[in-house]
Amino acid sequence: MHYHDIKGNPIVNHDRFPNFKDMTDHAHSLNLTSGWYGNNCDCSDHCRNEEECAMQIEGDVKAMTSFNFDAWKLDGCGGEKDLVLFNKFMQQAGKPIMVENCHWGSVTPFKPDPSKPPAEGCPWNFYRTSGDVRASYASVVHNLATTVPLAAANLSYPGCWAYPDMLQVGCKHGPGGAGDPGLTMAETRSHFGAWVIVSSPLTLSHDVWDKNISDSVWPIISNKEVLEVSAAYVGHSGSPFTQSEKSVYLTDSHIEANEAMTPVKASSYQYLYKPVEADGAKTAVLMMNSETSAQSLTVEFKSIPGVTCSKCHVRNIWEHKDLGVFDDKFTAGVGGHDAAFLIITPAA
Repeated sequence: MHYHDIKGNPIVNHDRFPNFKDMTDHAHSLNLTSGWYGNNCDCSDHCRNEEECAMQIEGDVKAMTSFNFDAWKLDGCGGEKDLVLFNKFMQQAGKPIMVENCHWGSVTPFKPDPSKPPAEGCPWNFYRTSGDVRASYASVVHNLATTVPLAAANLSYPGCWAYPDMLQVGCKHGPGGAGDPGLTMAETRSHFGAWVIVSSPLTLSHDVWDKNISDSVWPIISNKEVLEVSAAYVGHSGSPFTQSEKSVYLTDSHIEANEAMTPVKASSYQYLYKPVEADGAKTAVLMMNSETSAQSLTVEFKSIPGVTCSKCHVRNIWEHKDLGVFDDKFTAGVGGHDAAFLIITPAA
């Protein structure tokens, strides 16, 4: 077994990590949590048969609990795949561990099955809907689209969230290295807003030691009104409801450098919604412009699912600014690759 002993216990490099427990305890003293990354080592951490894989899963759970880790990301490229068995061992260990099922949008058994008990139908906290996201607008739009059929089937819900990969907010380059162009501030807003409105877990991945980067993205990632939308759930995880008939083809250096990829076909604009309060009392709307130049975008209130007001109050939550009361529709100027983020409520 790779990176595990004959009993399935993970082999630890004690020169580099002399005491994992001290490390996680130190993290907890700083009000941080620590995660274990399973099935990796450049995708070479494999087990050869069902018996070995079960031993490794049990060994990993025992190690994580004894070292006092808080989370486990199971990558999709290794031999450990039985998340039901992992959950069984975890329950026996008695320590809550947040589980990311990272199997790139694969079919059963890596998607939820609400017909089964949660321990079998969704033995994880969030699950990947896509391949790796890149630090490019084209990749962001591509990965965002993978959440749409899951939201339509109500397969993204509390405790079992659909996840189009980690955020590339503030990343100069993503997993594609220098081939990823990075995101402009407009694209950063669109990316963060899109992950918020589809209820994706918000996993930041930028260099937190770079003060300039952290300062530049802080107003976006710390926006309390936006985070309120992320935390809300009123029966629907968020999805598109209107898009243009015109298409654009999104390209960037990452996609052009990878012959296996083709330009991403996207709507010139699309609007997404998420109910924040029941019965249309409060609804979030994200108006995304995928053109490179600014557009004047109009949303009709009657087109927003669950919204019944014809006279509605509109608030810009990027800027914490009330925009007023409008009849039947609202129009916003939206820059290229940018997004307007609105809260729609019935006018008093």
